[in-house]
Formats: sequence, C-alpha cells, structure tokens
Amino acid sequence: MIKQRPKILFFDVNETLLDLTPLKKKVAESLGGREDLLALWFTTMLQYSLVTSASGKYEHFAHIGAATLQMVAANNDISLSEEKARKVVRSSLRALPPHPEVKESLEALKNAGYTLVSFTNGSNDGVKAQFEFAGLTDYFDKRLSVEDAGKFKPFNESYVWAANKMKARPEDCMMIAAHGWDVAGALWSGWRAAFIKRPGQQLFPLAPKTEIAEDNLRKVADILLQYQ
Repeated sequence: MIKQRPKILFFDVNETLLDLTPLKKKVAESLGGREDLLALWFTTMLQYSLVTSASGKYEHFAHIGAATLQMVAANNDISLSEEKARKVVRSSLRALPPHPEVKESLEALKNAGYTLVSFTNGSNDGVKAQFEFAGLTDYFDKRLSVEDAGKFKPFNESYVWAANKMKARPEDCMMIAAHGWDVAGALWSGWRAAFIKRPGQQLFPLAPKTEIAEDNLRKVADILLQYQ
C-alpha cells in the first residue's frame, strides 16, 4: 500500500542534519580530555532543558548546554568558568558540518515538491549561523525555533505551536529526527515521524511506532519519495 505524503517535513537539526563530532571534540577538551563524560553532558543538558520548560521558563539551549557543562565539570573536579563553557558550546555548535548524505537527500525531497522546515531546540540566531556554515539555508522553506514557542521539544506545546505556525493539521506534519525523545514527542502530539538511527541513538520502546526508521537521511528520503 502506497502511503499518502505528509504535507510538511519538519527536521531536527543537531545530530539529525549536522555532525556533532567537532562539538564532541571541543567539549571533551574542556573536560580535560574526558570523552567518557560526553554522554553524561548530553543527557544532563536535555534534562535541564526540560526542567526549564516545566518550570515555565526559557533560556537559550546553548546557555543550558554551557551551564550543564559546568555542572559535569564540577562533579568531576574539573575547573571550568562560565565564560569558557559558553564559548566552547556556542562556537562549536555554530561550526558543524552536515552529515555526508544530507544535502543530496534534502535536494531530492525539495525537488519532489516537499515543504521542508527545520525545527530546533536551538535559537533563531544559532540555527541561522549553523545553516550558513553548513550550506543548508537554501534547502528549507522555513526555519522554526522553540525560542518563539517558549517551550523545548518534546513538550507537546512546542509541536502544537510549530504545526499552527505552518497552518497545518498535526496529521499533516512529519518529524524527522535522530532522537527517540523527539520522535516520541511528535507522535504523542498527533504527528507522523521518521527516525534516523545515528550512532548511539535509539527509539523509546514505550512510544508509538514510527512509520520510518533508517540509519541515514538518504534511506528516509528514498522511502518518502515513494509516497503519493
């Protein structure tokens, strides 16, 4: 059975489209070369973005990243100032290359008539700089940031806001992301979803099943190109 096309494809940015290897290298250096602390930093950053939203507050994702980097450093007796932490996170986030298959995949989807929208937990200025560095700007019809929604993904309110912003029904939206929590949030909000299994990433077993799950964006795009 041939599936109906989603009207809008929403793309997460970090790790989904952009390769985080340079960021991981710089963060590990700031932690005294402790690469084993990277996973802890990522999960702590996500945890405190949720804490911020759950408390009815908002702070730039890069600032949360820097603050949690200081927390991880302090717990491991590593001295790291706020100024240095912010510089490491901000400069690294804005200089990430796209994964090798990303540009050709986006071009194929755009040429096939899909509406492409980026939807990130990063700031508006941040994703603008990221796309300019990575050469992705022209592929997208719209860039959306939770900065304008006031709530981080995967809060339901962020997906509702994004769908409303694009004047689309939830069922017309598809989230494409490399994070189990992001596709879970989208599915629970009534969206469709495609998961890209980047190294170290897994779907959340308690979430609804995604209709697409592949290990790179080209394979996801090939499936979407068959939809009518």
